[in-house]
Amino acid sequence: MLNHGRRLGVVAGLALSMAVLNAQAPPSGQPPAPAAPQQPASPESQGIFRRNIDLVTMDAIVRNGQDQFVADLAKDDFVVLEDGVPQDVQSFTLVHGGRVHNLLAPPPPPAQEGVILPPTRPRNDTTGRIFLIIVDDLHLDFRNTGRIRDLFKRVARDLIHDGDMFSIVSTGPSSLAIDPTYDRKVLDEAIKKITGNGLKPSDIIQGAESADGPSEVRYRAHVTFSTAYDMLRQMERITNRRKAVVWVSNGYDFNPFSESRLGEDPVFGGRFGQTREEGEQQRQQTNQGAQFADADLARELAEVTRTANRANATLYTIDPRGLVAGADLDEQMDPQEFQTFVRKTQDSLRVLAEETGGIAVVNQNDFTKALKRIDAETSDYYVLGYYSSNPDPTKRTRKVEVKVNKPGLNVISRTSYTLRQPDAGTTKQ
Repeated sequence: MLNHGRRLGVVAGLALSMAVLNAQAPPSGQPPAPAAPQQPASPESQGIFRRNIDLVTMDAIVRNGQDQFVADLAKDDFVVLEDGVPQDVQSFTLVHGGRVHNLLAPPPPPAQEGVILPPTRPRNDTTGRIFLIIVDDLHLDFRNTGRIRDLFKRVARDLIHDGDMFSIVSTGPSSLAIDPTYDRKVLDEAIKKITGNGLKPSDIIQGAESADGPSEVRYRAHVTFSTAYDMLRQMERITNRRKAVVWVSNGYDFNPFSESRLGEDPVFGGRFGQTREEGEQQRQQTNQGAQFADADLARELAEVTRTANRANATLYTIDPRGLVAGADLDEQMDPQEFQTFVRKTQDSLRVLAEETGGIAVVNQNDFTKALKRIDAETSDYYVLGYYSSNPDPTKRTRKVEVKVNKPGLNVISRTSYTLRQPDAGTTKQ
């Protein structure tokens, strides 16, 4: 399993690459900028709370009635609403065929009393695309390893092109921790190491239970979500670029096979020869954990999607199981309970994708068609930037709507973003 220290190393490598993408080093010999004058007293002690004003960036894909990307729009053709309030678009980028064709750099944010902002520096790389590939091998079946590797070969062939920058991280024993690179040969080598290490239904049913349910299920999900969260936080440093996350997993369910774990289904009745007292104790513990399992999963998914939206990153989730017909023959499962498990895991992948403006490739076997759609969405798009004029800085979640003032066009974009948690003693926007 990819240990915590190694994951932090990948995060650090991603942060360094993001910094290189977005800033150039100052010329040699240039004197350092003068330090800000020391304030006689902190603003907070004077009852002043300052706000950091960040540029909000939104991807927008505009297609006509023939589902073709429309590449001839201008900034004034777009209308951006935040909580119903029109916003002034300050930056405007058109990316067509994966390359920037037009760029209107945003002005510096509004001046704030007592704050000296450094001058902006030009970016040294505005071509290609940025991909983060999450191989969630903790939630991929070992028996599907051949199918999983075939999927990634299609990703290398149909999605990752020359000039695209990508990084790869795994959550389990595949031990992939690849810093951002343009070398597609690295992806080919990584594919050979990918191995599924997910729990089988019998492992979950016979595994240890805690007050929250199957302890191993919760632990593995925590590793996955914390890995994704750390990587997405670093992607916030990239601006005016579409960031796509290809997330390959079988999905998540915090209360799987509840009846089988209780020994109350036709297959696992009288679970493991338990006494009546042991069975009743197990039932009470499982029922208690089940009350909060779905809410806990929803909270984990919401935190990841909020972080992705703050980073303007789109999640594309792929379930390599494809069209699921039933459990393996040697897994004696109640068919109805297994289908419930499949549905809930697929729904979790749909939430990750749909809440960030992406697509979930679940319950289908035509991966090539899906990858070509992802390729198109990450190659042709607009990036709109604005400084929020929302008058209520305490409202953390903002609803956003992007429109065009030309008839017959369809706009695809994310619908909300969430402010970062404020630092102690300040109010952030």
